Amino acid sequence: MSRTLVKKLSAALLFTAIALLPHVASMQQKGGEDETGPYDLVENWPQPWSPKGYIWGSQPGVFAESPNRIFIAARGELKLPEQLPRTFTNEWGSLGERATTPKAEMRNCILVVDGQGRLLESWTQWDKLFIVAGGTGGGPHKIKISPYDPQRHVWIVNDSRHVIYKFSNDGKQLLQTLGETDVPGDDQTHFGLPQDIAFLPDGSMLIADGLRNTRIVKLDKDGTFVKQWGTKGNGPGQFNGLHGIDADRNGRVYVADRGNNRIQVFDANGTHLDTWPNLRFPNHVVAAPDGTVWVSDGTNARLLHYDGNGKLLNYWGTYGVYPGAFWELHQFSVDAEGNLYTADSFGGRTQKFRPKAGADASRLVPAGAALTNR
Repeated sequence: MSRTLVKKLSAALLFTAIALLPHVASMQQKGGEDETGPYDLVENWPQPWSPKGYIWGSQPGVFAESPNRIFIAARGELKLPEQLPRTFTNEWGSLGERATTPKAEMRNCILVVDGQGRLLESWTQWDKLFIVAGGTGGGPHKIKISPYDPQRHVWIVNDSRHVIYKFSNDGKQLLQTLGETDVPGDDQTHFGLPQDIAFLPDGSMLIADGLRNTRIVKLDKDGTFVKQWGTKGNGPGQFNGLHGIDADRNGRVYVADRGNNRIQVFDANGTHLDTWPNLRFPNHVVAAPDGTVWVSDGTNARLLHYDGNGKLLNYWGTYGVYPGAFWELHQFSVDAEGNLYTADSFGGRTQKFRPKAGADASRLVPAGAALTNR
């Protein structure tokens, strides 16, 4: 072998070794459990805000309209005990009790915060909508904005009162109510504990109707009944505890069939296409623009990532009430900068996660998953 060739080979090997150094170094780091996956927790977010002696109750819903406008759904406020344990972290779950257990006072149910977690708006004028019989309980369930709506109307599911609201983006106007307040039903104009709403490119809507009923209801862009599908059971196209729904830009519909521990896939007209079994407790489903699907698991406290055929690609998350962990991971959302927001129903908190420097992009929830027509 000539000296020239030897030098070239040596240089190539040296270059390769140098290129691999960061990877090798990262693999050799000591300790850690990678609990937050490809994200870092943004500490002390959102900034605490509530009347003296109270704290936000269960927080089942979050939606990031932009990096500086994030909607939080709170099931009212809970009165704090006079003596707080040293383990108290400003979230109800750190008291050792589910935030859904005590009866909440329906105040500050819809909140809007900026990227720093500072309170921008509280839609207190609509708190009365979430009060059920007895003056307590109830509260919003999920918050959505259609990715195809240039006016960014805000849709809020009020499951305990069997209705879904459409608000102007600033919250000053209640523009539409789907269903009839406190009147459950399974006909064309009523719902029974609806859980979620999804949107199709033509403006039509899909309602996951949901815990009392076991059906998907399709409405046109004006909210007029088009069709429905689903019955109670565990066969293809049947449901048990229908809890989440989303649709991609090709009209494939993904349903979190929670009571049956699975995801079901349909076309936009209700034809059953596929079933993804053996999930533990799917609460929420998001169809990302890259064709993958993300699911929150409330029992295993994980965020699950699947390809379009239902193959599990990766997951992360851990159970707990300490910062970065989840008690019941419910709804989640991502902003245009890739920041992830998670709503914890039992823990009673919303958390923000920022992508780690150099994180593998394939493990991140795509930034366009929430609003695709920015």
